Amino acid sequence: MDNFHFIGIKGCGMSALAQILSDLGHHVQGEDIESHLFTQVPLDSRNIPLYAFGDAPLKPNMTVIASNAYDDNHPSVLQCKELGIPVHRYHHFLGEWMKGYTSIAITGAHGKTTTTGMLVHALHAQEPPCSLIGDGTGKGNPDADLFVFESCEYRRHFLAYRPDIAVITNIDFDHPDYFADIDDVRQAFEEMASLTGKYIVACGDDPQVRLLRAHTDTLYYGFGMNNQLRASNLVVDSSGVTFDVYYKDTNIQQFKIPVFGKHNVLNALAVIGVALVLDRDMDLVKAQLATFSGVKRRFSEKQWGSNVVIDDYAHHPSEIRATLEAARSKYPSKRIVGIFQPHTFSRLEKLIDDFALSLKDADDVYLCQIFGSAREGNGSVSIGDLQSRIPNARLLSDNIAADMSTYNDSILVFMGAGDIQKYQDQLFQS
Repeated sequence: MDNFHFIGIKGCGMSALAQILSDLGHHVQGEDIESHLFTQVPLDSRNIPLYAFGDAPLKPNMTVIASNAYDDNHPSVLQCKELGIPVHRYHHFLGEWMKGYTSIAITGAHGKTTTTGMLVHALHAQEPPCSLIGDGTGKGNPDADLFVFESCEYRRHFLAYRPDIAVITNIDFDHPDYFADIDDVRQAFEEMASLTGKYIVACGDDPQVRLLRAHTDTLYYGFGMNNQLRASNLVVDSSGVTFDVYYKDTNIQQFKIPVFGKHNVLNALAVIGVALVLDRDMDLVKAQLATFSGVKRRFSEKQWGSNVVIDDYAHHPSEIRATLEAARSKYPSKRIVGIFQPHTFSRLEKLIDDFALSLKDADDVYLCQIFGSAREGNGSVSIGDLQSRIPNARLLSDNIAADMSTYNDSILVFMGAGDIQKYQDQLFQS
């Protein structure tokens, strides 16, 4: 049994990794801000000790893992260095640790978390893997040979990994505080692909993905006829989406997923592609996909009066379009109300026109103040700049219940990667 200490343990990836190590029998503890975050719920359930920054007991034999949200000048990092305890960055530790498994990386600009969760669920009936999902869910299985994990492109952190199989859901311009342009993003994915050992499963409908120079055998999936694995004949009803799957022009199965939107059909195709590469029983995969209930903060639904409240992590124009399309698909006759909180000033500044276009897919739009994140405290763009680009968009007031009181039998879609959940909490407490 090893001793692990996490600096920033409440981060989504950090929390999930801490859960895995705890499940595998190691002693785990961590420090973070004192505010309660949803990612600490599974830590509490495992009785993992949590401390405020600077209050954690440290021992020389501990392996310290630091979140990438905190730089080398963070007091907790400096404290470890003063005590002579080496500090490992999250992505570097993970890259070394996974070498004991057959690893499957799920990467892409969008859809990583849902696809990772869907793949873990699909594989569970045959060979439960160790898994790390970006919604803060981790699971360690002492008997596992597979490790399925979400792999993030930000600051090229995914270049610390050498996965056996990599899924690429799409390539889009994001993280403008780091990436210069779409070519820079694509170059990073090309470097990642070159580090993949055996197989790549990639969305062939994505034009940027098609531009990658493949260094490994690649299985393309999508709706287009030029993909080896494709979906067709989509039928949407109140319980989800049914579709036929063709592999090398042969109809292999008809699948049903209880989630909505074309992006989720693509996510399911990615899972089916991995199952084909692993030679898994497709009947079991089909049965598992039919019971996939989603992941945290991705199209999570609750009832507020006669209205449905949807909570979604969407924080990029492409994700907003996908979320609103899914809401419209599931509730075609309902009024769709978008409540959006921009995440980081740099993202809003670089993509402001695209944000405005994506939000116009909602019938009504409410905007929250910009969430700056730990990396950005301010910027040169304001929420008013976005509001001026969207006809009839309104700023969310301090009384959200009053703002929403005029809606009946509508769909209230909260979108953002910051602290937008606080507005939902206010709504449900009203």
